Amino acid sequence: MSSGATSEATTTSPPKPVPAPRDKVLRDMADCIRFLSMDAVQQANSGHPGMPMGMADIATVLFKDFFKSDPSDPHWLDRDRFVVSNGHGSMLLYSLLYLTGYKDMTIEQIEHFRQVGYKTPGHPEYRHADGIETTTGPLGQGLANSVGMALAERIMNAKFGDDLVNHYTYAFHGDGCLMEGISHEAISLAGHLKLGKLIWFFDNNSISIDGATSLSCSDDETMRFRASGWHVQEIDGHDTDAIRAAIVEAQKVTDKPSMISCKTIIGFGFPTRAGTQKAHSDAPGPEEIAGARKLLGWDSPPFVIPDDLLQRWREIGAKGKAHRDAWAQRVAQAPAELQKEFARRNNGELPENWRDAIVAAKKAFVESGKPAASRASSGATLDHLFAAIPELLGGSADLTPSNNTKAKGQVEIKPGEYGGSYVHYGIREHGMAAAMNGIALHGGLIPYGGTFMTFSDYCRPAIRLAAMMEIRTIFIMTHDSIGLGEDGPTHQPIEHLSALRAIPHLAVYRPADPVETAECWELVLDRPRQAALLALSRQPLPLLRTDATTENRCAKGAYVLHEAEGGARKVTIIATGSEVQLAVQAREALQKEGIPTAVVSMPCHLRFEEQDVAYKRAVLGPDTGARVGVEAGVRMSLDRYLGLNGGFVGMHEFGASGKIADVYKKFGITTEAVVQTAKDVLAKAS
Repeated sequence: MSSGATSEATTTSPPKPVPAPRDKVLRDMADCIRFLSMDAVQQANSGHPGMPMGMADIATVLFKDFFKSDPSDPHWLDRDRFVVSNGHGSMLLYSLLYLTGYKDMTIEQIEHFRQVGYKTPGHPEYRHADGIETTTGPLGQGLANSVGMALAERIMNAKFGDDLVNHYTYAFHGDGCLMEGISHEAISLAGHLKLGKLIWFFDNNSISIDGATSLSCSDDETMRFRASGWHVQEIDGHDTDAIRAAIVEAQKVTDKPSMISCKTIIGFGFPTRAGTQKAHSDAPGPEEIAGARKLLGWDSPPFVIPDDLLQRWREIGAKGKAHRDAWAQRVAQAPAELQKEFARRNNGELPENWRDAIVAAKKAFVESGKPAASRASSGATLDHLFAAIPELLGGSADLTPSNNTKAKGQVEIKPGEYGGSYVHYGIREHGMAAAMNGIALHGGLIPYGGTFMTFSDYCRPAIRLAAMMEIRTIFIMTHDSIGLGEDGPTHQPIEHLSALRAIPHLAVYRPADPVETAECWELVLDRPRQAALLALSRQPLPLLRTDATTENRCAKGAYVLHEAEGGARKVTIIATGSEVQLAVQAREALQKEGIPTAVVSMPCHLRFEEQDVAYKRAVLGPDTGARVGVEAGVRMSLDRYLGLNGGFVGMHEFGASGKIADVYKKFGITTEAVVQTAKDVLAKAS
């Protein structure tokens, strides 16, 4: 089911009476989740009570008998991971965190559900509170995140062994998650990789916002999972014995991920809304809640959990400390070098002297002096980096030779074989991007993955969430302009750079030559709390920089590559990536005509915006001067630097199929066009 406002469509038939529980104590414990959820939604007059009430029994059994975590140390690496992909049911997660004793999830936080300044937003948000493993809400994202987490667990296990890394990844999801296209990619990838430590719980309640799921979907979900190599079980989602037995059986299967289809009643306990789309979202109202209290025998006032039940829940949370302490002892007993490496990775620290790899790459480029596509320069830089940073986990959406994402020495991960460092994600761009987010969230690995820039559209929801979560997921986007040539307008990015730069906190890098490419990689890796995207060319780029020192001239986002000569600066040409060479050539022509001209290379707008006003003015030149932007994309993201009278040489429509030089000429992105535009702007200013 999807999140959103409740439809007024005709409801299904009235629900049957609440089934008698197998275990009265477990039912009462599950009712703690139900009443915290409905009371919070009612108080906020907003939210989604149906899922928490329907999946409460499953969550209770999972956390009581299986889930391994420690609220007193929420970030220890070998904890189990719990993902709520149907994130609109966030009150289930918040209730569990409060009940099991996470310190920052207080009853006050629950009482202020969906209010500004509290840790209980409408959908779970990573880092808002301990125990929230990922940001979910856009349906299906959490499923692909969980695939990445489960893959990361197996890779780390292959490196460090069962004593240090051996945990499960559990995910809750609903009908809506499975309708989203990303679920197909995630299911297929997980089945192919045989991720036996991944267990999903399907909230199979047959209800969506519009009404019965049969209005729009006739899929046999169990057959779909089986076809992708999953272990599948079907149970009553309110039968606690069946839930327990299904989890035990799922854990026995080591060579397949597991999906447990749980037949549930949405809004379980509501007297008139249970089993209907009206249970999905919005405040149920005082009468419905009063009826639920009567139906379930719940006498406590809103937001009050009986002491005996709260004690039972707190004991569930407290037992995790024994698991963590035993793990800490195993870590302490590990060989010293293994222990040191494990701690370094867990802390997100890069190896000492890793920057030497960047300097080595820059020196190699300068010594060669040869033109190189920035995708090739990126690949060459990765050859140096992988030897220095073994936790780099590469991959591509079936474009490895084109993206240049596989470094020398990287071994491919295969089904059941997780000792490698390179993932073939297949043609699953969206699933790849979201799985990489899960890998980054898990810890111990630094994921990067490639596809063509135009297919960033397929990845965009996951890219946006990576930026929102401030995690180090690295997106490699090659063939970044009309410079890809013959493949034509379907594959030529036009609006993409501006659209991606518009995502808050996403660092978009577009290097101009091999040296800048290495420097951009250094900047990407240097920020563990920033998602980054590298926009790389297909076509060769000349070496514009011959300095191969430790200084990173790209660090401030933009810099003066060539200053004006022969007087005060009259023209500033601002360019990125493959068009910087055109700016350099145009400067030479303008200088010969006695027009003092500077060239600014701007590989990263986000970093440039972080600089103070004095630096920006020094780079951009006087406001009275002529500014010309050059980029083989739309003007939008360069406008702020050009001013009202600035000129632009770039794209204003979709591209065309043809040889690279011919395509650039067709759209007027040439040295001559830059020179003429600069003169035109100067003429207007005079």
